[in-house]
Order: sequence, then structure tokens, then C-alpha cells
Amino acid sequence: MPRTRIKICGVRDPKTIEAAGEAGADAVGLDLRPGARCNIDPYQASDLLATLPPFMTAVAIYADPTLDDFLDAEAICPAPYTQLHGQEKDNLIRRIGPDAIKTVHVDPAKLPALDQSLRHWSGIEEVCAVLLEAPHAANWAELSAALARAITLAPTPVMLAGNLTPDNVEQVVRQARPWGVSVSAGVESGPGKKSAELIHGFCRAVRRADAALQRD
Repeated sequence: MPRTRIKICGVRDPKTIEAAGEAGADAVGLDLRPGARCNIDPYQASDLLATLPPFMTAVAIYADPTLDDFLDAEAICPAPYTQLHGQEKDNLIRRIGPDAIKTVHVDPAKLPALDQSLRHWSGIEEVCAVLLEAPHAANWAELSAALARAITLAPTPVMLAGNLTPDNVEQVVRQARPWGVSVSAGVESGPGKKSAELIHGFCRAVRRADAALQRD
């Protein structure tokens, strides 16, 4: 079984990127959504791109941008991947791609509809992965097992996000077996302040899950 990819999201400073790299994270998320909790502007994001260690990638996060707004921001901050976190239409995603990650907000009460949603986004060539974001109050002990089937059947790689922490991510990975996981608030010591200790703890928990799955 391949290892689980890890994205540390909402990164705002070089020290957090350094901690993520040392911990073995694969990517960092640069949140360009106006008004978002960890928002930065394209110029700040561009400065952070220059500090990435070798073999780490970056994901620029948008929500319902116009094509012009996206192109203006991308000209300043040409991140390798684009995460679309809103209600973007298929045509916009095709024009923004390739290497687009589409966020799907998970409603635990409507899981049967998830298979159709995953098939839809998998049918768009420019979508390289789907990120399933659970609501803040989601019970991962129940939800991860429920998502396992949909993840297994999905034609496109699936990432999980939403209230993941160093304490629960090991169980989530072992039960749901996603292609990747993304974390932001779960590795913060205070509002918007990432903790190197929690980032390392999160990455260690994911690797423990990977090791356990290799043994199974």
C-alpha cells in the first residue's frame, strides 16, 4: 500500500514550512481566500513558495474565484496545485486546471450521494484529486469507516480534511485509507498559529497508520 500524503494547510510563515518539511509533510496549503482564517495575499504566498524545501509542493486555495481573479493571482503565485473550495462550475475548473483539487463538503446525513459526486469530479480531466472536508462537529470514529467504501471505489485520489488532529488521524487513516490527509487548525497552538510539535505529532501518527496497514 502506498504511503498517505500529508498537507499542512493555512501556512503563513517560513518557520511553519520548515517544520512541515522536517516532519515529512508532502505539501503546504497557501490560503488565498479573502476573509479566510489563515488568509494571505498572493505576494505573501509567492514569498513562501521561494522557501519550500526540495521535493515539497504547494497548493494555492481559492473559493469561487472569477477566471480573471485566478489568473491575476496565479501570475504572482504560480503554485503547482490549485484547490477549489467553493461551488465552482465545471467549465471554470476546466479552465483553471490542470492539477486542480476539488473540495467536496461532506454531509454525514447524505453519504449515499457521495459516490455520484466523486464520479462526477473524477470525470473532469483537470481534477487530479478530490478533498472530502467533514464538518467541524463530525465524529471521525464513525465517519471514517463510512467513507472507506466511497474512497475505495473513487477513480480519483481522495484526501480527507476537517477537524483532523494528531490524536484522531491515525485511526482515520487506518479505517478510511485515503490517498492523503490535510490539516490546519488541528496543528495549531492558538488561532492561526501553527505548532511545530503538533505538526510533527500529526505526521508521526499518519506514518504509524501507514506502517500498521503495511503489516495487515
